[in-house]
Amino acid sequence: MEKKLIVFALLIINLASFGQNTNTLSDAEKIYGLSKFWQEVNYNFANFDLVPKLKWDSAYRVYIPRVLGTKTDFEYYNVLVRFCALLKDGHTRVKYPNDYYNNRSVTMFGDYQLYIENIEDNAIIVRVNASKKNEIPIGSKVIEVNGKPIDDYLNEEIIPYTSASTDFIRRDWSVRAMLWGFYGEKFDMKIKTPAGEIKSLALTIQKSEEKEYFPPLEPDELMTFKWLEHGIAYVKLTAFDEEKIDTLFIEKLPELRKAKGLILDVRDNRGGSDKIGENIAKYLIEDTCFYTMRFKSRKNIADLKAWADYVTVKDTAGNKEATDVFNCSRNKLFEDRGVHKVVNNIPMKDKVIVPTVLLIGHETVSAAEDFLLCFDKSKHIIKIGENSNGSTGVKYCFNLPGGARGEVCTHHETYPDGRPFVGCGVKPDIEIKRTIDDFVNSRDRALDEAVKYLNKLIK
Repeated sequence: MEKKLIVFALLIINLASFGQNTNTLSDAEKIYGLSKFWQEVNYNFANFDLVPKLKWDSAYRVYIPRVLGTKTDFEYYNVLVRFCALLKDGHTRVKYPNDYYNNRSVTMFGDYQLYIENIEDNAIIVRVNASKKNEIPIGSKVIEVNGKPIDDYLNEEIIPYTSASTDFIRRDWSVRAMLWGFYGEKFDMKIKTPAGEIKSLALTIQKSEEKEYFPPLEPDELMTFKWLEHGIAYVKLTAFDEEKIDTLFIEKLPELRKAKGLILDVRDNRGGSDKIGENIAKYLIEDTCFYTMRFKSRKNIADLKAWADYVTVKDTAGNKEATDVFNCSRNKLFEDRGVHKVVNNIPMKDKVIVPTVLLIGHETVSAAEDFLLCFDKSKHIIKIGENSNGSTGVKYCFNLPGGARGEVCTHHETYPDGRPFVGCGVKPDIEIKRTIDDFVNSRDRALDEAVKYLNKLIK
């Protein structure tokens, strides 16, 4: 859980943070960094269609005086992060220089350790250090931060700096990281307990020594395997970014072939390599081939842009060359790279073809979402949980002044038949949303529903 919080906390920052008062970047470097990011997006960004109201060139002009008005390097990077967030894309971001990530925390406040999640559009405390479980009950709502009602605080201080492809992820990540800052930074917070009591907390970010949590932290394992009732096997996969995870899965196949039903939990899967996901999917799909995503990428052809003044919308009717000229001048010319086909040469005797549930959620992201597409036509597999993250693609990475980094999404991806999932997420067949009551009672309703569904099929 801590690792997951830190990963997403790194994507956003609270402007009130202090601790970096240096001002080493020149005005020329500040303009260059803004211009570099603007231009790489201008040439390479694949998802302008998902932000149709954004006027990218106009935004660039607006941000020139903003970067020149910054007083510190840290403030400058915050402005770049906010500029990037206009694109509303989870695979396009500005990363701070590495040393900016030192001496910070999102959960540690000395005597207090708090884990906060967006549950039913509320900022809910879902885990604390064990010694504070009575003082701060699980399920307590954050209602105010630094004198502002929670929604005002998020909308003004956090959400504008959050690069995400869906509104629900923007909210999730902002709630999770709303207290992220440098050691020594202070937050005044009000909470409302499940019993209705209002409490005030004066928090200062500092290292915490306590090691026990309530509820306990789950082990951060790449793969978890266990048997549930009636011969149902449960497998949790938390990432596809290490080669050994598909090896771990394959090693469990002799046991998995004994299963009457299978639950594959990818709710916390942070993605990684499509290849790893495909290697696992081959053992769960009957077909000798299957398809994942259709994708396309931008094309910039100089002489087509040169003809733009001579082409109107009327000229594009039935005329491919005129259409290419028109689209190229407006950042809309793409090369269709086709549908990704996976040849499945795994013998049937080695596969696990049983009623299967994929548990999915908001943290199912990137290559984990591509993994879900593998099973779109598999009749023995359904999805239970919440919408997936809604962000995937190949990132183009480049340097920015002072050690910062830029990333731009270069893939526009859909289902093979053109249905979107970037910007909305892969939808479950059976939706089970997390509730505050689930956390208070340590209940996993999505898993319970998966077991219930499989029991109906295997009895």
